[in-house]
Amino acid sequence: MTSFLLLAQAAPPELGWLSSKLLGVTLGSAEWVLWLLVILSVMSIAVMLERAVYFARHRLPNSEALAVRLARGEFDAVSAEVKNQKGMEAAVIREALASASQGPDTVEQVIASTVARERPQYERFLSLLGTLGNNAPFIGLFGTVLGIIKAFNDLGEMNAKGGAMQQTVMAGISEALVATAVGLAVAIPAVVAFNIFNRQLKTLTSRTTSLGHALVGAMKARKPGAAGGN
Repeated sequence: MTSFLLLAQAAPPELGWLSSKLLGVTLGSAEWVLWLLVILSVMSIAVMLERAVYFARHRLPNSEALAVRLARGEFDAVSAEVKNQKGMEAAVIREALASASQGPDTVEQVIASTVARERPQYERFLSLLGTLGNNAPFIGLFGTVLGIIKAFNDLGEMNAKGGAMQQTVMAGISEALVATAVGLAVAIPAVVAFNIFNRQLKTLTSRTTSLGHALVGAMKARKPGAAGGN
């Protein structure tokens, strides 16, 4: 009876069919997770650079001065200044001034429509940065879990003892934790860039709204039929 119990204790536990299949899948190399994170990191950096250039080129550096000039009714001068400019602010001014003869109510609708049309151009690819910032750590954690599973499986299959066993476990776990570190390295810059670009977009939208209010306010202050410009 005693020998039977010892034999039962020494025998390795049997895994179910599903468990064995999943274990076979997870025992593969987790290096593909690192390559995936590297690819995502390159994509993230490319999006950051592209968005930074886009935001820099599609804005008016003197929007405050233009708002003052619009409030004074200098419509023709402002229209000439933004004629070749790019971005939401310039588009709003051009299209609003083009419809100025139809009255302030129509201009307000044109401004809202232009902002709604131009805003998605600034939001393009920002969802990718947000997704990477939220999910890259989980991808890294997934690689770490795969690495730890493999490390303990290799430990169970070897006959090492003492220092050799400890070295095997520590080496496997330290290698697995690299995936978590890489995942965080991808996520943190993506989150920072996502917040910065969203903040810039809010500021740009606010400045555009200010230009629209200045224009509509000047039109309402003028006499009917005098909204064509100075």
